[in-house]
Formats: sequence, C-alpha cells, structure tokens
Amino acid sequence: MHQKIAREMNLSETAFIRKLDPTDNFTQSSRFGLRWFTPASEVPLCGHATLASAAVLFHKIKNVNSTLNFVTLSGELKARRAEDGIILDLPLYPAHPQDFHEVKDLIKTAIGNTQVQDVRYSPDTRKLLVRLSDTYDRSFLEKLQVNTQSLLQVENTGKVKGLILTIKGDPGGQFDFYSRYFAPWVGVAEDPVTGSAHTVLSSYWSQQLGKKDMHAFQCSCRGGELEISLRPDGRVDIKGGAAVVLEGTLTA
Repeated sequence: MHQKIAREMNLSETAFIRKLDPTDNFTQSSRFGLRWFTPASEVPLCGHATLASAAVLFHKIKNVNSTLNFVTLSGELKARRAEDGIILDLPLYPAHPQDFHEVKDLIKTAIGNTQVQDVRYSPDTRKLLVRLSDTYDRSFLEKLQVNTQSLLQVENTGKVKGLILTIKGDPGGQFDFYSRYFAPWVGVAEDPVTGSAHTVLSSYWSQQLGKKDMHAFQCSCRGGELEISLRPDGRVDIKGGAAVVLEGTLTA
C-alpha cells in the first residue's frame, strides 16, 4: 500500500509516519516510526522527507515536544526545533577514493567530457560522488545537462544507487560547496534537495575544506540551502526550513 501511494504521489519521496504503540498520540508522543518511498522503491534514508514529517508534526499537529525521534531503516533519527528551521541529526557517511576507470562509462554517460577533479564512493549509501573541476562555477553546474535516462543501462550491477555532482564554492562566497543529485536507479531523475546526499557531502567537504560548520546549496530547479554542522559524536546536524503548501485526504 505504501508503494502504491508513493507511485500515485509521484514525488521524489513520500514519507509515512506511524505510531509505535497503539497508546501513542501524534500531539503528545515524541517517538514515531518513519518510512520513505520513491515512486519505484523504499529507500533507507531521506532527509527532506524527514524534515517535512517533523514540520507537519510540529506546525500542523502542534506536537508539544522540542525534539522528535524517528525509528527508521537508518537507525533512530532526531529532529529538533530551531528558531529559524528544523535541525536533523543524521548519520555521517565517509566516501572513499574510487578508481576512475571503473566508473568512467557511467560518468561519461552522465556528463560527457566535463572535467572531473575527484571521484569518491560511499559503500554505506551506494552513492557515487563526482567532484567537478574547480574551474567550474555555480552557473555551470546549474546549467549542466545530465543524461540520466541512459544511466540504468550503463550501471546495472546495484553498486551505485545515486550520483552526486559537486563543486567547491567561491572563496569568500556565501556557500562552501554546491551539488546536484540524480537517482534514476530508484525512480528519481533529479532530486530537488537531498539530505541523504549531504550525509556523504558533509564528510567529504569537511575533510577538503578543514571545516566543521558549512553552508551548502543544492542547485536543482527547486534548489535549497542547507546549514551543516559536524558533531563530536561522528554524526551531522543539517538544518533547513519547511513550508506546508498542500493539505488533503486520501479517499481510496
């Protein structure tokens, strides 16, 4: 049923919040189950759908707690209120050096002859991180035409489930890094803003820039800002805003 609803919604991910105990209350309880589905499959982690779930509980249901705990396929995640948004406590996943020749066909299919500076792979998330040359700027990344339709034919081993393209921010600029994210393997051509991708990006760019606190921007057509803070416990806080734009009732 969850998959059928997600397919009908036809968004990058549809989130489903559930009570963990029949006596729980959406207004008073602080711990819930949470699952995410793309139109094609269930996924182990989705940041922006978690943010949306917390926003609905905080702002529409008027949940009284300052922190919510979600039991998920990626463990227990926390969402806490902030004055100017909601902060998600997410896992931090390392990205290891990847032999370019093993993935060159995938990269060339996606971005043609665009210059690549670094390639990393996150086995925990099965995401491939491709850092483009520092000679490129935000405008280039935004306008870059990415061929996602052919990626399923080039990579069908199951090793890669998501492609991250990223560039370094301008020195002294507003953002430390920019990114875009593509996941046709799970039915998402391009995702607008991706918390799960930033669990990998945060680890990578923190090492590259020598920073624990960063400001990021995802350059999709419906892009968004993310405030990132690496925690001493090896996790990452990602803060974002949410707005309720549509309410409805499923009738069948």
